[in-house]
Amino acid sequence: MAIKKYLGTITILVKDRQMHAKDVQQMLTDNGHLVIARMGVNVQPACIENCTGLIIVALKGSIKEIKELGKKIDALYGIVAKTVILND
Repeated sequence: MAIKKYLGTITILVKDRQMHAKDVQQMLTDNGHLVIARMGVNVQPACIENCTGLIIVALKGSIKEIKELGKKIDALYGIVAKTVILND
């Protein structure tokens, strides 16, 4: 029996892009098989230091996979992540 796949999103607030974005990027790269789309938003266009970043990631996977990735990202220092899983 195949595991049911769900669509979900993780919205990620990176409190200091220059310092912490690479950690988020590595986590997303390691879980690239789940990622179907990604959008980065520069919420402070004129910012030079300690800039906030926002990343929205669309995912397709099992509920367990999506939730686990969200928890791992949220556990990173300087990061806040919220996960939403869409049920039909």
